[in-house]
Amino acid sequence: MSTDATAVSSGEMKRSLTLTGVTVNAMALIAPGAFLWTTFQVQAALTRNGKSTAPDMWTGLLFSLILAMLTAYSYAELARIYPNAGTGSSYYFAEAALLEKSSPAHRRWARLSKLSVGWISHLYYWIYPGIMVAFTATLFGYIYSSVFHHTLTYIPIAVIAVVFSAVVGYIAYRGISGSTAVSILILVIQIVSLLALSVWFVVYRIANPHEGYDIVNAAHVVIPHSYINMLYQSTIAILLLVGFESVTALGAEALHPETDIKRGVLISLAIQGGVCYLIQYFAANFAVGAGTISSGSGSTRLTGYGAAAVDAAPIGTMLKTTVGSGGTAVSVVVAITVLLALIGTTLACLNVGVRVTYAMAKDKEMPGILGLLHGRFATPHGGIWVLVGLSAVLGVFGANPYQVDNLTQITLASNTGTFIVYGFTCVIAIVAFASRHDRHPVKHYLVPGVGALMNIAELMGIVYIAVTGSGTAPGNAYKALGAVAIWCVIGAVWVLSNPKMRGTKVFADSEHRPLEVPDRVPAAT
Repeated sequence: MSTDATAVSSGEMKRSLTLTGVTVNAMALIAPGAFLWTTFQVQAALTRNGKSTAPDMWTGLLFSLILAMLTAYSYAELARIYPNAGTGSSYYFAEAALLEKSSPAHRRWARLSKLSVGWISHLYYWIYPGIMVAFTATLFGYIYSSVFHHTLTYIPIAVIAVVFSAVVGYIAYRGISGSTAVSILILVIQIVSLLALSVWFVVYRIANPHEGYDIVNAAHVVIPHSYINMLYQSTIAILLLVGFESVTALGAEALHPETDIKRGVLISLAIQGGVCYLIQYFAANFAVGAGTISSGSGSTRLTGYGAAAVDAAPIGTMLKTTVGSGGTAVSVVVAITVLLALIGTTLACLNVGVRVTYAMAKDKEMPGILGLLHGRFATPHGGIWVLVGLSAVLGVFGANPYQVDNLTQITLASNTGTFIVYGFTCVIAIVAFASRHDRHPVKHYLVPGVGALMNIAELMGIVYIAVTGSGTAPGNAYKALGAVAIWCVIGAVWVLSNPKMRGTKVFADSEHRPLEVPDRVPAAT
C-alpha cells in the first residue's frame, strides 16, 4: 500500500509538502500584493481626532512587519522543538510548553492555556476567510463595471460572495496538494504585476513633480509623522502580514516538519513583507495626490487620501489617471491579477483555518463534526464546509461597495484575535525555553518578549480607537471588540456545558512524576 493510501486509511493527513509547498502556502495566505489594492481604502479612511492618519501608512506597515518578524521567530523556534505539533500549531505549543514543566503547579494550567489559544485563534482563522471573500466580491464588481460600464448593485455582489465561497471551498475539500500548485502560479503573476505597478507610480511622480502630492517627498513617506497615527495604521496593516504562522499548522502534511516548518515561516514573511509590501506601499503613498486621484467637484471635491477613502478601488483609479489613454485597460489587467491572488489567498485560508479546528475536535475540545477527515482526500471536510458557510455570511456582510464600515468591523475583530494569539504565543515561547538547556537570552527571551509587548501595544491601539471614537467611523472598533467578547463568552459556555469533553493531553504525563520530554533536534546555531 502506498504512503498516501496508508495515511488515508489510518485517518491521518497525507505528508506531501516540500519546503516549497510549505512556503508557498504561507505566501498565498499573505498574498504579496493583493492587499495594496484591497485595503488601501480602509487605511486611507482611518482618522484620529478628525484628521487622516494615512501619511503614516508606510511606517505603520513597517511597525507591523517588525512585530510579525519577532512573532514569526517565536513560532519558528516553537516549531523546531515541537515538530510533531501537526495541525495544532499554537494550540499544541500552548499545552506542550506547560506539560514539559516538572512542577504540577505549571502542568495544571496546560488545558486552560491550550483552550484559550485555540478558541481565540478562531477569531483570526475563521473571520479572515470571510474578509477575503468580501474583498473578492467587491473587486469582481469593480472589474465588471470597468469592462461593461455598468455598476453592480449590492445584491449581485452578495451573490458573487456566496458562489465564490462555495467554489473555493470545493477546491480546498479536494486536497491541499492541488491548492499548492494553483498558488505557485498565482504568486508569480501577482508579484510581477504589483512590482511593475510600483515602478510605474515612482516613475510617474518623478516625471510629474508638480501635481500637488499629499506627501512632500520620498523621505516623508518613510519617516513617522505621529507615533500614535503609526500605531493606528498598524492595527490595519497587520492584515497584510498575517499568515506566516499558518505553516506551523501544516506539520502533519510536511515531508520534513522538523526543518521546513521553521524555514517556511521566516522565508515567506521576509519575501512578502520585507520586499513586496514595503516597496508597493512606498510607491502608492509616494504617488497619492490631487493629480492622481480625486472625487466629486466644486465644494465637495476630494483629492489625495480624502478621495482614496471614499473610492472602492483607489489603486485602480490612480492607474487610470496616471496612464491616461488605455488606463482603464491597464487597471483591469492589474485587478485581474489581484483577483487571482485573492482566490489563492482564500484557498489558503480555508486550508489552514480548519487545521487548528481539526486538532481541537480530534482532541475533543470542539464538536466532533469538525474533526471528520475525508476518506479519499484526507481533508477535514466537516470543518471546511462549516467555514465555507461562515465565510459566505461574512463576505456578504463586508462586501458592500458603498461604505467601508462593515469591512472595517470584521477586519478589526480578526486583527484583535491575531494580536491576542500572537502575543500569547510569544509568551509561550519564553515559557517553553525557560527550562531548556539550549535557551538563549536574545533568541528566547528578548525576541519573544519584545514581540509580546508590541502585540499588546496593538491591542491597546484598537481599544484606544474605540474609546476615542476615531477610525473610519465612530463605533467600528467597539463593535469589533464586542464580537471578540461574545466569542469568548460562547467559548466559556461551550466548555462549561460539556464537562465530559476534557480533551487529550499532547503528552501522556503522570500526576505523580515530572514530565520528561527530550530535545528532538540539536540546538540551533
